[in-house]
Amino acid sequence: MGARDRIREFFENNLGKIVTTQQVRKVAKISEYARRIRELRELEGMQIKSHIDDPRLKPGQYILETLDRLPALGIAISLQKRNTILERNGYTCQLCGAGAGDPDPLYPGRKVRLHIDHILPQSQGGTDDDDNLRVLCSTCNQSKSNIQTTSEPTLNLLARIRKAPRAIQKEVYLALKKTFDS
Repeated sequence: MGARDRIREFFENNLGKIVTTQQVRKVAKISEYARRIRELRELEGMQIKSHIDDPRLKPGQYILETLDRLPALGIAISLQKRNTILERNGYTCQLCGAGAGDPDPLYPGRKVRLHIDHILPQSQGGTDDDDNLRVLCSTCNQSKSNIQTTSEPTLNLLARIRKAPRAIQKEVYLALKKTFDS
């Protein structure tokens, strides 16, 4: 029985109970248990929630509340496409700039691993087209997890507003509030 099978069985046997990463790691018997959890979600449609999905959970906790499955996503990206995206993005994370093999800032002794990420998640209609793919490190990829990022023009505008004096920030806020409250 593989790690993914062991984790699936563990969640099904603990339906409705909060489980910890330590418990999952022990059951999985591998260090890449988080990847297997993602596979269970994405390939098998299991509704395993973490603190990102459920505010009742703390970091490092998961829960499977139902055995109902969501439609599975076809997430396999060909090796050729993966290499194309890695090369295009200079083998670096497009959010934090970490490169493959750099020391992982969150896990001393581990090296940064790179992943191919969908900018618009497949669950929200994103495709495997090159312009919807980018390179992210494990840390940035996990923290993003099916969240659509803010657009570049919006980030630029927000940065300009944050640099403005407080009085200008308040003026922008009140103007937007007036526009959206009417």
